Amino acid sequence: MKQEYRVAFLGAGRMGLTHLRNLAGVKGVRVVVVADTVEENARRGAQVAGAERASDDILGAIKAPDVDAVMIATPTPTHAELLEAAVLAGKPTWCEKPITQDLAGTRRVVDLIAARGVPVQIGFMRRFDPGYAEARRRIDAGDIGVLERFSASSCDTAPPPIGYIATSGGIFVDMSVHDFDLARFLCGEVDEVFAWGDSRIDPAFAEVGDVDIAVATLRFRNGVLGTLQASRRAVWGYDIRTEVAGSTGKLVIDAPQKTPVRQYGPLSSTVDHFASFPDRFEAAYRLEMEAFFDALRNGRAPTPSAADALESLRVALAATRSLHERRAVKLSEIV
Repeated sequence: MKQEYRVAFLGAGRMGLTHLRNLAGVKGVRVVVVADTVEENARRGAQVAGAERASDDILGAIKAPDVDAVMIATPTPTHAELLEAAVLAGKPTWCEKPITQDLAGTRRVVDLIAARGVPVQIGFMRRFDPGYAEARRRIDAGDIGVLERFSASSCDTAPPPIGYIATSGGIFVDMSVHDFDLARFLCGEVDEVFAWGDSRIDPAFAEVGDVDIAVATLRFRNGVLGTLQASRRAVWGYDIRTEVAGSTGKLVIDAPQKTPVRQYGPLSSTVDHFASFPDRFEAAYRLEMEAFFDALRNGRAPTPSAADALESLRVALAATRSLHERRAVKLSEIV
């Protein structure tokens, strides 16, 4: 059993720095190189991680002989190429979601991973949030009986720039894919999707072919029915809620306030709220990395896998097709 993993960390932008800070608390992991095409970012990331070196040669970092594992937090369009390079180098890899925004590209990478047998984990961090992990444990234990209903609501505090939206893949692929992954994680595989959406926050979303509010209904293969809401704006703060109901009870996963204190005044009370996903899912980001290296040490296949990423993408693409074609879409159509 390997006691220490020497890591090449790729991408030192906003999320990359968040991950590097979390890695500092993961035992048995040493970041030996931080690589970014922007040399200044690489140096900043190496300083945060206490890495041995910084580099603007990303492929060279993957192939370095002193690197045991690779972590990818580069921009989305680069994920597939870098993940393929790491797998071909035989190095276990953690990669931010998505692998790609299209089915063919994702399937190509999934097939390569399967053929090479290299351990890969994809960054659907919500599965590792203590609330969602405990909900899965209780569902598996039968604590709420036979599952009947699923509902989820995800609202960003403020919309990202339109330049980002134009290449994001759309609200379902970019944002709601986390909810679709949780739907599969908690309730099973989805069979059919019907979706609606509109541009109510900023007309510029419509100009780039996207929407800023959306709803979707889900029919699962096991008969569970689900609903999902998404919005690019929530002035009260980052708002993520999920509910699973069964024949003997229900589970509600929520974090309604950031600090566990409520201030009371004359006939009123106030609490604070989370500002963004690194804020709300701080623990989950650390726990997903701990789980990755724990799986490697113990010879388990890391999860969520690349195959999970493919299936969650298929649900997101079905919702996107439903949105544009105004009809229910079977997952069997997304091939």
